[in-house]
Amino acid sequence: MNFNKKIAIIIVNWKQYELTINCLLSLEKLEYKNFKVIIVDNESNFEKVNKIKSGFTKVEVIESKENLGFASANNIGIKYAIKNKIEYLMLLNNDTEVNKKFLAPLLNSFKNDNLLGAVQPLIMNYNNRAKVWNAGGYLNNFFGFPYTNNKIKNKNLQIDWITGCCIVLKTKVIKKAGLIDEDFFAYYEDVDWSLRIKKLGYKLGVVDSSVIFHHGTKSSNNSNFEGNLSPFVHYLNIRNHIYLIKKHGDKFNFIGVVFYQFFKIFFYSIYFLLRLRFNKLKMVYNGFIDGINYKQIKK
Repeated sequence: MNFNKKIAIIIVNWKQYELTINCLLSLEKLEYKNFKVIIVDNESNFEKVNKIKSGFTKVEVIESKENLGFASANNIGIKYAIKNKIEYLMLLNNDTEVNKKFLAPLLNSFKNDNLLGAVQPLIMNYNNRAKVWNAGGYLNNFFGFPYTNNKIKNKNLQIDWITGCCIVLKTKVIKKAGLIDEDFFAYYEDVDWSLRIKKLGYKLGVVDSSVIFHHGTKSSNNSNFEGNLSPFVHYLNIRNHIYLIKKHGDKFNFIGVVFYQFFKIFFYSIYFLLRLRFNKLKMVYNGFIDGINYKQIKK
């Protein structure tokens, strides 16, 4: 291990205490010991959050009575880390478990490259550990959509954007780029943050000698006759995609973006009509209107 810089690991929890505890148990096994965990607990449950407070020594819990969203909750943790002068910072999803050796390679990647703004580990599927979930994000600049690489290509891969599932960066980079845009609430905020960091001249990379495992998003589930995903997730998907394009319009081709968005909305509409999912259809159109009008998130 080449150096021993302190890092704050920020984890946002929303009702998934078992996942969060499993994530914390995996962090306790880390070989790299100079870290502090900051949990921001949305819609905090007093009884359940006390189990975390009493069971883990390196954890600071910040409780919120309401669901602030992924972006705002992470910003609370980021502000805490900056206030306490912690030099390195990680956002880590609570539905992950980590390899005990994963942290040192991520931190060491910054040692000899001042232009490296942020990095991520190689993220594998928890239930199929031979399958890559995320090896970095890219942009289709013509059609204006981000996509994820799910194949291992080469070490320290330079990429277009880093998933909020696990991102590591210096707090001095955040001071230059700014906090996460809270207007996103959740989804696409990581793409926006990455693009803002890159606009400052920094590079983004994947350190594939660092590995974590991802369970899959549980907080978006909605068990009813309209399917597993909550209608609000579809609202955010449509609204935030348009919001992202409007914020970074210079990166995309206008004709390609209009073409892609038209067919995206069209196929969503046909699918939800055929499946009789009228609430989801309504939320898709609400998301489209609010994205075009640049309105705030509404549930």
